[in-house]
Amino acid sequence: MRFDVCTLFPGLFDGFLSESLVAKAIDRGLIDVRLWNYRDRTLDKHHRVDDSPYGGGPGMLLACQPVFHTVEAVRCEQAETPGELLMLTPTGERLTQPLVEELATKPRLILLCGRYEGFDHRVKVGLQPREISVGDFVLNGGEVPAMLLIEACMRLIPGVLGDADSARYDSHSAPGRLEFPQYTRPRDFRGLTVPDVLLSGDHAKIAAWREQQSDARSAGREL
Repeated sequence: MRFDVCTLFPGLFDGFLSESLVAKAIDRGLIDVRLWNYRDRTLDKHHRVDDSPYGGGPGMLLACQPVFHTVEAVRCEQAETPGELLMLTPTGERLTQPLVEELATKPRLILLCGRYEGFDHRVKVGLQPREISVGDFVLNGGEVPAMLLIEACMRLIPGVLGDADSARYDSHSAPGRLEFPQYTRPRDFRGLTVPDVLLSGDHAKIAAWREQQSDARSAGREL
């Protein structure tokens, strides 16, 4: 699966792409993440990407020209798979596990990361991206949401996780469903002990306990 990330700050992704499962998935060819800087597609010598809003108001807006030209350059590369264009914005549809499952089936996603006060509205009108929000709050830009989306989709790609069941039983693998509590060694830590059923070796009882715990958590009751 390929991710093309359009951003003003590609350096923010250095650590994200070089560590843990993301780096392993890239090394194994399971995902391909490419970074595109809007400044590389500006037409003036100062590489200006923003300007003040018409009508006044605080802050600056990302201008149409560098965003349009960047998307067009991205689509020209591997043009036979143009990819779905996504804009990371607090006004978009909420990123949920069912949406992640849908996006993870796409061979290629192009991610638009905003900055400042956002994009000139003509980016939305002219490029018609699908707008995605990671929650009802505002961040400095779309880079962190892009990382969230990449990691969430990546987990569903066969071979990325060591055990396929890891994703199957995660919280939100079904809408509103929360995962059961889990424990590891030691058996007793400062008087906090592991439930006896998990030490019983009875897999049917363990499965039933986990189901019960998951039901309770999902209903907002901690047993």
